[in-house]
Amino acid sequence: MSTEEETRARWEREMEAVVRRMREGGGQAGLARPEQVAGKTGLQTMQAMLDGELPYPHIADTLDFALVEIAHGLAVFQGTPQLRHYNPLGSVHGGWFATLLDSALGCAVHTTLPAGRGYTTAELGVNIVRAATLKTGPLRAIGKVIHSGRQLATAEARIVGPDDRLYAHATTTCLVFEAR
Repeated sequence: MSTEEETRARWEREMEAVVRRMREGGGQAGLARPEQVAGKTGLQTMQAMLDGELPYPHIADTLDFALVEIAHGLAVFQGTPQLRHYNPLGSVHGGWFATLLDSALGCAVHTTLPAGRGYTTAELGVNIVRAATLKTGPLRAIGKVIHSGRQLATAEARIVGPDDRLYAHATTTCLVFEAR
C-alpha cells in the first residue's frame, strides 16, 4: 500500500513522463484537422493525443491540467491547483473543478465511440465536497463510462487527491451523433 507521499511522487513522475512523451511526439495545444482523425475510433484519437500525434485542447494549458491515462471507457486527468485558479474566497474556483471533471467525463465517453461518431455534453452535474488550495498538490479526475449507446452516453467522475480523499464528483449525459 502506498503512502500519500509515495502516491504524490508517483503521480508527479507519471505527469512528467506524459508531458515529455506528448512534447516529443510533437504535441501542442491546438485543434486536430478532420483528415488527422478520419477513420480513427475515439480511443485511437485520444491515444494519438496522449502520444503527441494530435494536438491537445488549449483549455489544458489555460487551467494547468493534462490527460495522463486513457483506456476504453476511462479517462484520467491530472492538475495542480494554482493561485490563478482561486476565487475571491481564497480557494480554487468551482469552474476549475467543473472543467477538470467535464474533461474526464467527455473523454471517457469519447473512448467508447466508433470512427465517425462524435459527442457533446448535454448535462453536467457537479458536486464539490472539499475545497482545494495551493497546499493541496496534484489532483486527479477519474472519468468512467456508465453507458454508451447509439444516441446517448452517461459517465461519472471523481476528483481525488493522493491520499484518496474526495474533492468533487460529477455525472454527465452526452449526446452521441454522426461526426462530419
